[in-house]
Amino acid sequence: MSKVDASETRPQPSSLVADVDRLVVVPRRNYGIWIGTALTLVLSFFILRAFAVNPAFGWETAAGYLFHPSIMRGLLNTLILTVVIMALAIIIGTVVAVMRVSPSPVLRGFAGAYVWFFRGVPALIQLIFWFNLALLVREISLTLPFVGEVFSIRTNDFMTPFFSAVVALSLCEAGYMAEIIRAGIKSVPSGQSEAASALGMPYRNILKRIVLPQAMRFVVPPTGNEAINLLKMTSLVTFIAVDDLFYSAQSIYARTFETIPLLIVVAVWYLAVVSIMSVGQHFLERHFGRSETRTDSWALRVIRNAFGSRAKEFSA
Repeated sequence: MSKVDASETRPQPSSLVADVDRLVVVPRRNYGIWIGTALTLVLSFFILRAFAVNPAFGWETAAGYLFHPSIMRGLLNTLILTVVIMALAIIIGTVVAVMRVSPSPVLRGFAGAYVWFFRGVPALIQLIFWFNLALLVREISLTLPFVGEVFSIRTNDFMTPFFSAVVALSLCEAGYMAEIIRAGIKSVPSGQSEAASALGMPYRNILKRIVLPQAMRFVVPPTGNEAINLLKMTSLVTFIAVDDLFYSAQSIYARTFETIPLLIVVAVWYLAVVSIMSVGQHFLERHFGRSETRTDSWALRVIRNAFGSRAKEFSA
């Protein structure tokens, strides 16, 4: 019996290539995606058509009020409120978050009670409460022994609608920021803090130089969302007659009865500011997360996207 060489029975590479070339590749048909896409396009068409052809929206009227001086003044006050309240909320929230992770049970208990109260009570109730603080405390004074009364001021003299809004929303927002910052602090491995403590570094330096810089990568994204949410939440100050964007629009359509066009103007400005804030949040996230992102130049990124794996030869 003659022996058959195994190499003769094994398919040759050329024949394998020919067999593969004869295969017909049939892409999988995702009928569900096609149907969903078609329905979405049809629905979008009808929505846009309803917005475009319905004269009740009053697009020309809305365009005329878009840069109205009263609207611009209200927009400026809204931006000032957002910046001031967010800055105070971050400062207060950082202090409360540090207290929440403090070794002292008294500090932890106080910080926990603060977060529990200011996150549990609705912001509108807090806003109205601080605006009516004079009903509880008519005046605030400071008296020192052997000196007498240092100063005395009526509560209504300084608890203006604007100041009441800043105090109420800052304290309310600080409760949320405290939990965001605390979560960022907890995300840093405890071994680093323990190693620094073993080297004799004080607790405040551990937070300042080790924990907080690393926690920023986890704090920035939810903080950006809270800032956007705060921008919209400032519309609550209308209830205490603060001249913000929404209050300005209300003052106009209360006289002209052009409610829908003015609401469109308010929505457009809110969307514009939120879009700008989203872009700023994106760059902040890139800055604090740069240790996890590529640092190649834009030219190398273009080459990598164009040539795929071949780009490694260019970047080598």
